[in-house]
Amino acid sequence: MAKTKTTFFCQNCGAQHAKWQGQCNACKEWNTLVEEVVDSKPEKTWKPATSNSPKRISKPQRINDIKIGKEIRIPTSNQEFNRVLGGGIVPGSITLLGGEPGVGKSTLLLQLSLSFKQKVLYVSGEESQQQIKMRAERIQKEESNCYVLSETKTQLIFTQIEAMEPEILIIDSIQTLHTDYVESSPGSVSQIRECTSELIKYAKETNVPIILIGHINKEGSIAGPKVLEHMVDTVLQFEGDKNYAYRILRAHKNRFGSTHELGIYEMQAGGLVEVSNPSDILISKTDTHLSGTAIAATLEGMRPMMIEIQALVSSAVYGTPQRSATGYNLKRLNMILAVLEKRAGFHLGAKDVFLNITGGISIDDPAIDLAVVAAILSSSEDVSIPKDICFAAEVGLAGEIRPVTRVEQRVMEAEKLGFASILISKQSKLPKETYKINVTRVAKIEDVVDALF
Repeated sequence: MAKTKTTFFCQNCGAQHAKWQGQCNACKEWNTLVEEVVDSKPEKTWKPATSNSPKRISKPQRINDIKIGKEIRIPTSNQEFNRVLGGGIVPGSITLLGGEPGVGKSTLLLQLSLSFKQKVLYVSGEESQQQIKMRAERIQKEESNCYVLSETKTQLIFTQIEAMEPEILIIDSIQTLHTDYVESSPGSVSQIRECTSELIKYAKETNVPIILIGHINKEGSIAGPKVLEHMVDTVLQFEGDKNYAYRILRAHKNRFGSTHELGIYEMQAGGLVEVSNPSDILISKTDTHLSGTAIAATLEGMRPMMIEIQALVSSAVYGTPQRSATGYNLKRLNMILAVLEKRAGFHLGAKDVFLNITGGISIDDPAIDLAVVAAILSSSEDVSIPKDICFAAEVGLAGEIRPVTRVEQRVMEAEKLGFASILISKQSKLPKETYKINVTRVAKIEDVVDALF
């Protein structure tokens, strides 16, 4: 009989403790330690069955002598997914995809599986093969090289992997897997960590890329130990309100590319559809001139896009004015309101201010500050801003309008979409001045008021 031992794991960070205690010494969280039975067997579940596995460099090399070959990636038919990953899937990489329940994680990866030309093994621990087949028929009618396996035990999964030798492996989800070498329930810290380490070993020794789906907890982070995100190569977050049709794919960690890229999808009856021009969906098409709306030119990675910002300023009903922001940093909104009060003389301290970025997306770009100011002043003065004017500048604490990076791309995007004028900082440097769009330079908030009102 195998010798077992009992230990305590923190469900928040994954730290191991010899005995129970109220607070975790690593992450300082309370009441997160759970007792788990761990088998002390040293054997792993998978060993390479073939001898032609890629040979790894075992001796140190001087950095100047290391030769860099051409980067190899597996492109997908999904351009938004390629954009977020940095050009495609890297062989031997581990990608972790997280998101709210029902947001469309399984749908996205099933669509990818059906579109690959390579042999794909889709392992599901949550759905039967018949359920996946029904969803696949709704998504795609064409022939596919995708194999479906409904299994949760890693020993049986690796048996099927060695038999069919897939070129891409997808696991839905990592929290449902379990191994015989850890005597705890699926989804526990030790099970998640052990199953992930076995998959990582397989991926690195066979050069087969693996995509994992991860559940998230009530705080919005990926469930399981925090060390799980450090073990994988890429961490993707699939976001979106189920009441909206649009979904956003972001990279929170990417060892092979940028973490600033953004992929946008629209959920339809036939699955997720890529949105190649997000400016069309983020700006309302109404011809009604309403106060409190302004258009900002922002950047997400290499992609410029126009977003609509809405503001509502009204008299406070209760003693304490309300401040609310959707898709925008509330602390930054309070800072901008303080600047308008102190530097521009607008008395907003006794008024409720509500701010919203349409489309259900969140933007951290400081270049939308000027559009936020314009929307707030437009609502406060009840004067509409023309729909053909957009903004791209940061607002400083002294009330000055500061320049932002890559302003030329923002101006060219505004010109391409037919805007008549764009307001930027007076200090912004443009390589050329041959734009069809009218570029208005402002130095302080008073110049913005004079230009608009």
